[in-house]
Amino acid sequence: MDIATRVWNHKWKIDPIVRSLIDTDFYKLLMCQSVFRNNPTTQVTFSLINRTKSIRLAELIDEGELREQLDHIRSLSLTRGESTWLRGNTFYGKRQMFRPDFMEWFEGLRLPPYHLEKRDGQYELTFEGDWPEVMLWEIPALAVLMELRSRAVLNDMGRFELQVLYARAMTRTWEKVERLRGTQGLRIADFGTRRRHSFLWQDWCVQAMIEGMGSSFAGTSNCLIAKNRDLEAIGTNAHELPMVYAALADSDAELAEAPYKVLADWHDEHEGNLRIILPDTYGTEGFLERAPDWLAGWTGIRIDSGDPATGAETAIRWWQARGEDPREKLVIFSDGLDAEKILELHARFSDRVKVSFGWGTMLTNDFKGLAGDALAPFSLVCKAVAAEGRPTVKLSDNPEKAMGPADEIARYKRVFGVGPQSPIPVTV
Repeated sequence: MDIATRVWNHKWKIDPIVRSLIDTDFYKLLMCQSVFRNNPTTQVTFSLINRTKSIRLAELIDEGELREQLDHIRSLSLTRGESTWLRGNTFYGKRQMFRPDFMEWFEGLRLPPYHLEKRDGQYELTFEGDWPEVMLWEIPALAVLMELRSRAVLNDMGRFELQVLYARAMTRTWEKVERLRGTQGLRIADFGTRRRHSFLWQDWCVQAMIEGMGSSFAGTSNCLIAKNRDLEAIGTNAHELPMVYAALADSDAELAEAPYKVLADWHDEHEGNLRIILPDTYGTEGFLERAPDWLAGWTGIRIDSGDPATGAETAIRWWQARGEDPREKLVIFSDGLDAEKILELHARFSDRVKVSFGWGTMLTNDFKGLAGDALAPFSLVCKAVAAEGRPTVKLSDNPEKAMGPADEIARYKRVFGVGPQSPIPVTV
């Protein structure tokens, strides 16, 4: 595919940013099924949060074009082929991962309305309604904003300038692949949907990983690309579940138990499959210290904030203290990774635990310096900010990623015993 020519010629009506309801991360569908079963009528609010205030999206992106793209997403529904893939494919060794009642609901789904305003150079984009419906806005909303920003920058470039830009970006990506390939025991998946440069670019990066990494490439979190490229769809769960469960708690005691109730429901939903713990929503150390014994038997842990090596060492000590052999456990690193960090972490931990990597923004959106800073990746998220009218809170192992009202953050820190934390700059 000649991406530069496609970009030069693109018109959104024939090349929409989001072209399918399964152009989303696999974990969203897995979580959606769990929410559909356990909390189908819980009312939630999701909101766009731009952590990089210097990127003034409302001054870069035309509001009319943004609305057209969002309206297009609302017109999408599952195709017959997509439904067949979800119903009949084998995921993580399991047939019929998605139940018939969930699939019937999903096949009839159209995403609910959105609310869009401009304020202080930024877009305020919110979604409200039943949790299973609203949660599916997160990934496409991020993909639209990220790609419209890219298109706004690329719009002023000529044909040859675009060809050179993409040639340089391809070279940079391939040099990373060459740096990584051949590393014994390396396992990497594409986690780059939410902050990708564009759909076409993510698809190109995945094809580069297929060719360059061979069996070391485990698959992609993007369901549409997984379907089209006959790859494993990769993912389990995310911070959204404990954030909403915690907001619904009626007391400090219920709040303290909320993260474990999430995983108990997850265990019931998947019959013991997909047993990966994401412990950092309210602080990894406290979560593991108070965790019930049955969690120690789970497959592994995903490290998604704070210093990744510190997180892995904490997990190893916890498994050892619970009588588990860390060499039989899986550690998935997924925060702010690039080639050198992947190699560093793999060298440090690959003989102590099973190691895997979810490579995100710096795989699918590393254009830094290729058009000055105009295409540099930035930190844009879309989070659940309220549940049944109550604010959600995320503490994280990095205080720079904390979110929620100040008084609630203070309460959560008290309940979960979170002490001083070291801030780490958030770039993606």
